[in-house]
Parts: sequence; C-alpha cells; structure tokens
Amino acid sequence: MAKDKSILGKVKRLLASQPNRTFKPKEMARTIGVSKAGYLRFTNLLKKAVQEGQIAKHKGNNFGMIKKAALIEGELHVKTQGYGFLITEEGSEDVFISQKNMGIALHKDIVKVQLYAKSQSSGRSREGRVIEIIKRSRSNIVGTYTKSKNYGFVVPDNMKITRDLFIPSKAQKKAKSGQKVVAQIVFWEDERTNPEGEIMEVLGFPDDPGVDVISLVKDFDLPTDFPAAIENEAAKIPETIPNGEIKRRLDLRKEVCFTIDPVDAKDFDDAISIKKLGLAGRKGYELSVHIADVSHFVQPKTKLDKEAFSRATSIYLVDRVIPMLPEKISNKICSLRPHEDRLTFSCIMEINKSGEVVKYRIEETVINSKRRFTYEEVQSAIDKSDKSVDFYPEIKMMHELSKTLTKKRAKKGSLDFNIPEVRVELDAKGEPIAINKRERADSNRLVEEFMLLANQTVTEYVVGMADREKRTPPFIYRIHDEPDQTKIEDFRKFVKALGYPLDPNKKITTKIFGEYLKSLTDKPEQGLIEGLMLRSMMKAKYSTDNVGHFGLAFKNYTHFTSPIRRYPDLEVHRTLKKYKKPFDFQFYQNQKSHLDTISKKSSEQELVALEAERESIKLKKVEYMQRHLGEEFDAVISGVVAFGIFAEITDILVEGLIHISDLDDDYYSHDEKKYQLIGERNNRTYRLGDPIKVKVVRVDVAERVIDFLLA
Repeated sequence: MAKDKSILGKVKRLLASQPNRTFKPKEMARTIGVSKAGYLRFTNLLKKAVQEGQIAKHKGNNFGMIKKAALIEGELHVKTQGYGFLITEEGSEDVFISQKNMGIALHKDIVKVQLYAKSQSSGRSREGRVIEIIKRSRSNIVGTYTKSKNYGFVVPDNMKITRDLFIPSKAQKKAKSGQKVVAQIVFWEDERTNPEGEIMEVLGFPDDPGVDVISLVKDFDLPTDFPAAIENEAAKIPETIPNGEIKRRLDLRKEVCFTIDPVDAKDFDDAISIKKLGLAGRKGYELSVHIADVSHFVQPKTKLDKEAFSRATSIYLVDRVIPMLPEKISNKICSLRPHEDRLTFSCIMEINKSGEVVKYRIEETVINSKRRFTYEEVQSAIDKSDKSVDFYPEIKMMHELSKTLTKKRAKKGSLDFNIPEVRVELDAKGEPIAINKRERADSNRLVEEFMLLANQTVTEYVVGMADREKRTPPFIYRIHDEPDQTKIEDFRKFVKALGYPLDPNKKITTKIFGEYLKSLTDKPEQGLIEGLMLRSMMKAKYSTDNVGHFGLAFKNYTHFTSPIRRYPDLEVHRTLKKYKKPFDFQFYQNQKSHLDTISKKSSEQELVALEAERESIKLKKVEYMQRHLGEEFDAVISGVVAFGIFAEITDILVEGLIHISDLDDDYYSHDEKKYQLIGERNNRTYRLGDPIKVKVVRVDVAERVIDFLLA
C-alpha cells in the first residue's frame, strides 16, 4: 500500500512537471522506474487514480494532470444507439460522451465529466469522459427477466440503459423467465463488467392485464400509492367548514358559478362566474375565477406538504392518474363539487368591452357551485343557442367575453397553437379499442382564456407591489424565454423547403410567429409546421426571475389556477396570502431561495410527467396497431431521413417508418436540405408533408416500433 502511494506520488510529480503534455503508461513507467513485473499493478494503479479524480485520462490511453477548467458537471442523456451527451446549463454547448467513455453512468445520471481538448479544425462538439457519478437518476430498472441454471439477467425495457443486470440466484425473488420485473443495482464498480442487481418486485408476464402501464410507471420511478402516514394526515382534515372560517371570508355562495371540465374529470379545481356591468357608465363584465383553496388545508412543513412537493405535479397516464395529493383532498374537500360549500381563492375582475382588466381584487372566498358542466355540454349549448340549458345567459356572456379576449391576445402577438391530440379509449382489461382525435372547441378556449387572464392578473398584482427601489417581492413566475437562434435558423430552412418561407430579414418575435401561423390556416402542412415551431422554442418553466412569457406575449405570468395538481400554484396561493398582509420586504427577499428550490424541482418534475404521459399514450397506440396488421391508412410524411421516411396516420396520429430498403422501385438519395428522397431513375420524390397511403406490416410492442409499406 505504501509502495503504491509512493509510485502515485512520483506519477503526480512527473505530470506536474510537464502540465501541458500527456504520457503513455509505458513512458511513465520507464521514467519513474517501474519494473516489467510491476507494470500490470502500475496500470491498475493509474486506473484507480483516474476513478478517484487524482489524475486525468485522455484519448489514446494518455494520462495527464487534471485541470479544474477541464471538469464539468451535468445530466447525461444517452441515445438508443449507445452514445450520449452531457447536458449542462442552458446556452452551454453539449458534451459528446461515447459509450466507452460513460464508465458506470446511466441515462439521466448527474455526473462529473473530464473534457478532452477540443480540435480547432474538426468543428465537432466538445468530447469528454465520465469520471464520477454524483447522483443516480433512478432506483428502479424495469425489464424482462431471463433465467438460467445458476443465475439470471434482466434486460432493461428502456433502450437508453445499455447494460443488462446480472442477477445471482439468491436475488431472483422467484421470478420466471419472460416476466417483467423491477430490479435495483446493488454493486457496480467496473465498467468492463455488467452491474449486479437484485429483483425487488415481479410484475407479471407482458401480456397480463395492466402489466404494460405499471411497467412504465415503475420505469419512471413514479409513486403508485401514498404512504400510510400521508393518508392518515389527510384523513384527519375535517370535511365541514367552521362558521368562523366562513365569516372571515367573502361569502359568494349565492352567486351563480359553475365548473366546466372533461367528462372523466374527478378533481374540479376551478369554477367561474360572470355578470354584465351596465351601471354608472360602466359597460363590460365582472368575471370571477374561483380556485380551490388547497393552501388552507395543506400547511407548510407538514407530511402532506412534503409529499406534494416531492411529486410536484399530478401525472395523467393513459389509464390512470397519479395525483399530487391524496383523494380525500383532491377529489373531496378541495374539489369544487356542485351544491357543496367550498373554500376558494378568487380573482374577481372588472373587464371593459375591449377585454381590458380595469379593476380587480383577489379574495379568500367561499362558494357553492351550482352545476358541473362538461366541455361537450357547454359546446352544445353554444352551437345550438339552447336557452333551455341551465345558466344559458351566463354561458352566452362567457362565450362573448372569451372571443374578445382571444382577439385581444392575438392582436398582441400571443401564439395560439392548434396541434391535434388524441384520446385512447380502453376496455375493461386496459386494451386499446379506439383512438379518437380531441377537438379543441370554443368551450375549451373559453376556460383557457379565463385561466390565462386570472394567472396574468395575480402576477400583475405582485409586480405592482414593487417598492421605491423598484424591487419586486420574490414570486414564482411561469416563464418562456426567447427561442434559441440556432433552432430558429433550422426552422427557417425547414419551412422554406416546404414552400412556406419565413422572412429571413425579420427578427423573430411572438407577433411575427403569430402572423405566420395565421397564414398557414387550412394548409395541409399546418399541423406539421406548428409542431416543429413548438419544438424550436424553449420549454416553459418556473422561475423567480421574471423574463416574461414569449409564447403568450405576456410580460407577467404565473400559474395560480390548479393547486390541486401543481405545486407551484399551491405556493403561489401561499405567497399571495402573505403579501395581502403588511410585510417586511427584506424578510421575504431572504426567502427567495425557498421559491428557487420549488421552481427548479417543479420544472424538473413537469418534464418527467410529460414524458411519462407521452410514453403511456405511445404504448397504447402501438398495442392498438398490433390489431391492425395488414390494414391500409391515409397518412402524411412526417419525417425524411437517410434510412427512410416517417409517416403519420392522419386520423389517429400514429407514426411509423417506411425503411428505404422497402422503397425497392428505384435507388433513392437523401436531399437533406429539401427534406426529401429522390429516385435516381424515375425522379420520384417523397417530400415532407406529402400525403401517402400506408400499409401496417410490423409492430413491436416491446420496442414501441411500427413499420409501414407504401400501399
């Protein structure tokens, strides 16, 4: 041991003497006097020193000094091909990590990477190797178990986890070959070996009912139940409202208000009411947006609050909801169910004929919803002008006001995407029986407009509290930064190739984007272009730094309207209540780090939720197509790459690949700039956005892959 320490000391002194160069192991061994017999031990010593971060290993098995500037931390994003990229703070260049340089890191681990020197001539991105795992991204790995006589393996479902887990016989938990299992890594120190794991749970065979979605839930490390301590704390919350609480609030129980939600909704966190104003020269509306007062029931630092913060958001999978709060709160005492008194936090706005908020107040209230409407019921009343529908005069006023607000937003440049979505219909066993497009009707827009206005108004209230030094008290904003210029240039090239060029001389603003979207109305490529425009923008997130919301063209915006399912909204309610009382500015300024933590955590969990929701829908789409092998569908080309064309079925938005090897009538070359394949002999082209007919020829549920042929 002492000898190893002495040799390592010599290595460090040698490297320090020439800090700008690297050495091969044999060169170092000769220089510091390592014998041939001790060379293998010497190379193992070097490897250990690299793992411990004492020296640096570079390309070509060269070793050198670690320079502080050459180390960087970030999140490892692995591609299905095996290589990956280190994602650092926004705006920084990603670092390429080859598979051999990943060490024992897994997809989405937080890692420390040693950077290699960047070639000035190659033009390629920076490259590096993982030298330390700072934080594992997951505790669970879901996969298929394969058993042999004395041991077994788990092959991960997630193709971005490129190593199978070795399972000793004592850690198999009676799993059978072919079953889906949840495993955990218990030992892995050497990248040259497979990680050793232990089976924690057997989920069942892939075709067993419900195993597909529960596998996905476990793969994303999502919670399945609330701990008993959380349920017990929720159970102790009384369902009746004390008279004293009602008396201290603005009592709006006699007001006509109602909820409008999807037909299958169970948690109703917003209700709306409206009156027409016409007295004393005031013409317009009084619109009230009443939000469930979750902050009254979920107090800071309680077990309930800590669990809600950990989850940060409810997750809406294809067949289930994973709620942020227990059912007692989300579906009962906080849900604005009809004909039941409920505590709310209300934004009451006086709006003129032009859609401007001229006066408002934010009050703790108590309401009694008079009706639970579905979007379909409200839309039917609007379409038919059906005066027999409950509260039709209010619905009519709301529709009129929402159209005014939509026009006002559009005029200011607010983007209004109309990207189609689908709903997968499942039978009692959880098997997909239909895929239906979701139509965005006026009833949906009506609720959206009112929520947008309430979110904007409460933010204006906080921004308006700035002191003489123009310091605004800390707050959680919903922000959307300006697009990255590289992505915008890629978008310009894309739409130019489609024949819908975007003026290259104009600086991209929300208004420019809005006018461009309007010009695409009813064009066959509208949905395709809208989708790409959305992907070319930054992702919206939560932050205490108010940079505005690019997509909505709002200077001030937050999330106030969904505290049952979003933790930032819950914290916004708490913050607003604090600011409605006299407060010490400096005291709350010192609390900013608390809001920063919530913003970061909530933004991260939102991305996890979105990915899980999309994967669950994709899973059921693939299962659905398994029943339609051999059938033909109308489709549109949604992507063109060197190895083929992607096509999306028009009616059900299911995407598959036509491999270039199956385009056997000619030899096709890929025109990358024009997003098309061109036949060399017949000059036939397959261009992005072209309508085609496809036949389903292969479906792989495990890999979630669908292959088409041209029909």
